[in-house]
Amino acid sequence: MAIRRDAIERLIAELVPHSPWAVQIARLRCLRGIETLSAVGLCAEIGDFSRFEHPRQLMSYLGLVPSEHSSGQTRRQGAITKSGSRHARRLLVEAAWHYRRPPRRGTTLERRHEGQPAQALAISWKAQQRLHQLWRRLHTRRGKRKTVVAVAVARHLAGFCWAITTIDTDT
Repeated sequence: MAIRRDAIERLIAELVPHSPWAVQIARLRCLRGIETLSAVGLCAEIGDFSRFEHPRQLMSYLGLVPSEHSSGQTRRQGAITKSGSRHARRLLVEAAWHYRRPPRRGTTLERRHEGQPAQALAISWKAQQRLHQLWRRLHTRRGKRKTVVAVAVARHLAGFCWAITTIDTDT
């Protein structure tokens, strides 16, 4: 089973440079927790990230925003809406777990950064710092369950995915 999976992963990695999403996949791989398969999955599920005018629209599309119950002056937020792509949401939540650890530039991430624009690298580093801070603030200081924290971090990670894939390098 593992041999077949590895062969499929190699085949996908070989096809990526010739795909219409090659640039977006390479940029998404700059983010911690997102490797080739996750990046391909996100591109396949979301398509063109730039069709969303603002990252909040992407977060909403993925169902990572809290539901709301309002009546008059009362406003209560509930669980996430879970609308949109379950697969993309799961990929982001799985990637969010990597932000428990402090920010650092490891050799694997450095290799994935090669050849990427400086703006993408800056977004990647900012994502590591902010998402780790968010994880610490919600889990350590506010006592939220780790699963709830992972979903909250995934929501913000979706915003960083939008930012890194919509960089305009032509200007």
